[in-house]
Amino acid sequence: MLKHKHIDKICFGAMAAAVLLTLLLLSGKAPGVSRASASPEYKSRLFDSDRVHTIDIRMEDWETFLETAAEETYSPCTLVIDGETFEQAGLRAKGNNSLRLTEDYGLRRYSLKVEFDHYQEGNSYYGLDKLSLDASFQDNSYLKTYMVYDMMHYMQVPAPLCSYAQVSVNGEPWGLFLAVEEPEEAFARRCFGKQHGNLYKPDYRSLKAENADVALQYVDDDPDSYENIFRKAKFDVTEADKQRLIRALKILDSGENLDQAVNVDQVLRYFTVQVFVMNWDSYLGRTGHNYFLYEEDGVISMLPWDYNLAFGTYALGMTDPIRDPNILINYPIFTPAEGEVMRERPLYHNLMKNDRYFQQYQKYFDQFLREYFESGLFSVRLREAAERIAPYVRKDPTAFCTWEDHLQAVDTLEQVCLLRAESARGQLEGKIPGTFRGQQEDPGAGVDASHIDLRELGDFEDLEQAAKRAACFYNGTGKSSCLPPGSAL
Repeated sequence: MLKHKHIDKICFGAMAAAVLLTLLLLSGKAPGVSRASASPEYKSRLFDSDRVHTIDIRMEDWETFLETAAEETYSPCTLVIDGETFEQAGLRAKGNNSLRLTEDYGLRRYSLKVEFDHYQEGNSYYGLDKLSLDASFQDNSYLKTYMVYDMMHYMQVPAPLCSYAQVSVNGEPWGLFLAVEEPEEAFARRCFGKQHGNLYKPDYRSLKAENADVALQYVDDDPDSYENIFRKAKFDVTEADKQRLIRALKILDSGENLDQAVNVDQVLRYFTVQVFVMNWDSYLGRTGHNYFLYEEDGVISMLPWDYNLAFGTYALGMTDPIRDPNILINYPIFTPAEGEVMRERPLYHNLMKNDRYFQQYQKYFDQFLREYFESGLFSVRLREAAERIAPYVRKDPTAFCTWEDHLQAVDTLEQVCLLRAESARGQLEGKIPGTFRGQQEDPGAGVDASHIDLRELGDFEDLEQAAKRAACFYNGTGKSSCLPPGSAL
């Protein structure tokens, strides 16, 4: 029997410590302990990227679904994922210009969005509430988005999980798609824990509008001035949530004490990859969108999204798109947007005006180039993925390109990235100008990329050819009628 005179205090203290430790373990905030939701079961199932998965979409009236795809309304379906059945899921087409152009060219290969709990609350795929099936629009390699997310994960940026899936419809082959974890509740819990913050996907209603809020500019203290952010909230937000985010934008606008409002380390890692992959349908492009904004305790960070038009291939809406590979491959890594755009993007511009953050950005770029590209890791990962999907691409019945075009695109993507890495290294070391002004003053400097044709990664001509094949290819049920999959005309 214990007779210590302070036994009651000792027991109470031990009990309190045990309770505290339990809470820390559950929240994932104990030293060296991952958050409790960091490895949900769906991560090791559908998002096991070492194999190609199978998804069969079962829907009574698939033809009507395709005919009304542009409306982006959900329809009920059953999904059979790797042999397991999940009923009452919601399915719709997704995309902006990609959806419109797919329809305009008379094609049917829409990217799709699956919402497991759309019709029945609590439904999920092993904890996953939502996923996308990316059609690889204008991506003949099928690898752009996959490799960018791999780069983001390597640089420890919270990014969606993804894996390839052979999709069929009512048992009939439909094509190879990239299954992508949608940033919603399951994603937030996995990346930030059960007590996560708020998640937004800022986007414009009209590109002709000012869209200062999409660019994360501080306007005033009125939440109505940030309609393009708050109407795109993934979770319910309170007035306090709105004011907290506005305060962060106000601090960002000031350029002072940025670490009070920005997760600087994470944002610098994000921009390292974002700038490298030359994605201008993004925050650093004229559209200023295609990103997720995360806010927790008044601190914001930017998360990656949508890379089918990365690697210098964005030309939608541009009257005179850049085609010169020497300009694209050597695009400056210190001023990765024209001046008028750069000044309107405070999350990049104001961070880079801080000498300490600018130096850290360069260190991350050096690490990224050295460990991911110069080590040979990139080529290994790209070739492994290309080999894994090759049999499925070769027989893809709805492909946007031919098999020969795919092989060329894989080679081109590898060359583009390796040349881009060589140029970025030269810019870091001062051998190649890293700003627009420097490149204008020394136009001959840079890596020679004149032998590269970025259109081989996917262009409008591929859609025209795919449309001609489709006229012969679809017979109303998704079955092939006259041409073998991926064949040239």
